[in-house]
Amino acid sequence: MDETRRKKLETMCKRGISPYAQDFKNPSNIRQLVDNFQEGKEVRLAGRIMALRGHGKSLFGDLKGQGGRIQLYVKLDTVGKEQFELFLNNIDIGDIVGLKGKLFKTRTQEATVEVSKFTLLAKSLRPLPEKWHGLKDVEIRFRKRYLDLLVNDRVQEVFILRSRIVTKIREFLDARGYLEVETPMLHQLAGGASGSPFKTHHTALDTDLFLRIAPELYLKRLLVGGFDRVYEINRSFRNEGLSRRHNPEFTMLEAYTAYADYRDVMKLTEELFIFLAGQLLNGLKFKYQGNPVDLSHWEKVSFQELMEKNFAVHPHESEKTWVAKLAKKGIKLEKGRLSRSQILNIITDLLPPQTSRHPVFVTDLYTELCPLAKTKWENPLLTERFELFIGGMEIANAYSELNDPQEQRKRFAGQLAGKDERQKIDQDFVEALEYGMPPAGGLGLGIDRLVMLFTDSPSIREVILFPQLKPEK
Repeated sequence: MDETRRKKLETMCKRGISPYAQDFKNPSNIRQLVDNFQEGKEVRLAGRIMALRGHGKSLFGDLKGQGGRIQLYVKLDTVGKEQFELFLNNIDIGDIVGLKGKLFKTRTQEATVEVSKFTLLAKSLRPLPEKWHGLKDVEIRFRKRYLDLLVNDRVQEVFILRSRIVTKIREFLDARGYLEVETPMLHQLAGGASGSPFKTHHTALDTDLFLRIAPELYLKRLLVGGFDRVYEINRSFRNEGLSRRHNPEFTMLEAYTAYADYRDVMKLTEELFIFLAGQLLNGLKFKYQGNPVDLSHWEKVSFQELMEKNFAVHPHESEKTWVAKLAKKGIKLEKGRLSRSQILNIITDLLPPQTSRHPVFVTDLYTELCPLAKTKWENPLLTERFELFIGGMEIANAYSELNDPQEQRKRFAGQLAGKDERQKIDQDFVEALEYGMPPAGGLGLGIDRLVMLFTDSPSIREVILFPQLKPEK
């Protein structure tokens, strides 16, 4: 707390002025006023003082509110001696104020409001950071995101665009007859995707529960129940490491379409990205981290062919054989197995450099690596699945959903062989399949990575308001 600011607060309290007002109703949106400027218009504004400049019997300042900034002009002759001195002696950069005034433009054509009356709404007892952009420890920005948002307009723009992306996804799917649903975040079994779960305990039921890894198995139960098109924009959790592209708590879109397969989902995904880019980026060509990306060109690449060409690995071989061949090529595997993250790393390394300039569907993944995907009719060693890469980053995953209950039980058993007791076969899900689930295509799309792509952000921490960080020492 700043001692000078604290004394100003005490002074105002002694004068009977509340430094923390009850409200300031119906202020206008600053950006809209600036964009639709009307000379002489009477306005009512609220926001935070971001700069102050004294000029004798007048003051200039900058007021920032959600949506934009506008210059303030506080003149002794307009507000009167009492209000002018109150502003001059007690208002600091960082204070939140409400005001009334009239719009005009300066000689330099800057939109300005001549203040006729102001009210202190909240006293800032700490000064805003100086030279914010020069901070070397970027983690401070994430730990104190509220300051990052205050002083860095670019950060606000990122999260405004994130909100618009989610809104437009809903608009796109709703228009195509999809029903948005909510499924449990607390699961009795850790399943629906590969990954290590967070564990908790429910006291009243005296039972262990897991934060969901993915909502997939619940959403497919809804297909059994008769909903043909469902989606959920969900928070999921994986008790794994932190990195530039991984946060233990993340946001995904999962969408399921009955009577469809992965080819239909491919088309849906392409249409979704083109829609989002057209609505939010004003075109299909943009740059991600200095490299051009063109959403008008989509390509398919076979995982099977990449593995055969680069490692002489074939799908009919055992995983033990794959591991041995990959080890000779210097590929270190996690616990001696091909995990999904390992597969994605291999694909990222093997994709030709030019494919980073446009979206790439990587298909023909091995059945042994895809416990929830339907196999290809013409080749049961491969699945009807794709991984979508854009800008060198995996963004989405989809497949034709396995709806054979006997095969699903067999796959679960094989997947969980040797795993710890917290991971068990979801018998209720298999039972649901026994009632009959229609053929379907499912899509999982990482919202955080999509926002990274559309905002040209190098790290997932830039697009999550409060990312997980190591505890401060």
